[in-house]
Amino acid sequence: MQKSVAYAFMLAATLGLAACDKPSENKAQDAQEARTEAQESMNDAAKESNEAAQKESEAAQERANEQQEEAQTPPATAPAEPAAPADPAAPAAPKQQ
Repeated sequence: MQKSVAYAFMLAATLGLAACDKPSENKAQDAQEARTEAQESMNDAAKESNEAAQKESEAAQERANEQQEEAQTPPATAPAEPAAPADPAAPAAPKQQ
C-alpha cells in the first residue's frame, strides 16, 4: 500500500511540474518579441525621418528656384516722369486743372 501511495504521489508531482511553464523561457521569448518590435519601430521612425528630410529638401530647392526666377525678372514698372527739382526760395505754383 505504501508503494502505491508513493507511486501516486510521484506521478502527481511529475505531472504538476510538467504542467508548469518555465518562466525563463517566457521571459526570453518576451524579450525577443520586444526587441523585434523595437527594431520595427526604429525602422519606421528612420523611414519617416528620411521622408521628412526629402520633403524639406524639395521645398528648399523650390524656394531657391523661385528666388532665382525673381532675381532674373526685370522690374515691371518704370518711372513715368522724372520729378521736377524743388526751388527752395520760391513756393510752388498750384497746378491748374
